[in-house]
Amino acid sequence: MKDVSANADAKRLAGEAAAELVRSGMVVGLGTGSTVAWTIRRLGARIEAEGLDFLGVPTSFQAESLAIECGISLTTLNQHSVLDLAIDGADQVDADLFAIKGGGAAHTREKVVACSARRFVIVADESKYAKKLTWPVPVEVLPFAYRPAERWLRALGGEPVLRLGRMKDGPVITDNGNFVLDVNFGTIEEPAALASKMNAVAGVVGHGIFESVDELYLAGMGGGIKRIKRD
Repeated sequence: MKDVSANADAKRLAGEAAAELVRSGMVVGLGTGSTVAWTIRRLGARIEAEGLDFLGVPTSFQAESLAIECGISLTTLNQHSVLDLAIDGADQVDADLFAIKGGGAAHTREKVVACSARRFVIVADESKYAKKLTWPVPVEVLPFAYRPAERWLRALGGEPVLRLGRMKDGPVITDNGNFVLDVNFGTIEEPAALASKMNAVAGVVGHGIFESVDELYLAGMGGGIKRIKRD
């Protein structure tokens, strides 16, 4: 049986550890999800305790709301197109530091922020780590094009499912006004090749395979942080 409390403790440990990377004067991308929420809360505590002074670029309405609540000063990519650091969570990370993101349907904005950062750090608990990626890949598609996109993604070997809302009728709508297809490719042997093929699908706005991870902060269920850097 899964130890929920140990999982929550590991998420907090990873999230808070990465918050120590932030220094005054930085511009930092703030990701979305339950693990990086601990990063944002810890940054808020550091602002109050240490006078930490930095600017944050949130990747979603959720991240923006929490950052404001924590007293973090915010900016945009239009004002700061190059970030010093971006911190985010993941649904799964493999041994080569490819990641799948998009459980919160914010992966398109998260990828723009990650690619704008000089250093991109993922925070996760050890349950998210795998030798190879197997998690369904979230794919953001234009509503106009989601049926053709389904067909083309099947041609790539995937099984797409339109993500539906839990508290509303109909599909989940991203912050960009689009639909999300969760596409099961089974074990993904070549993430970079698959990412390239999905980039070429008409109607796809963004997908959840991330190739730009520089470092992983991985928390064990029994405590302790393992830092894994890209070779």
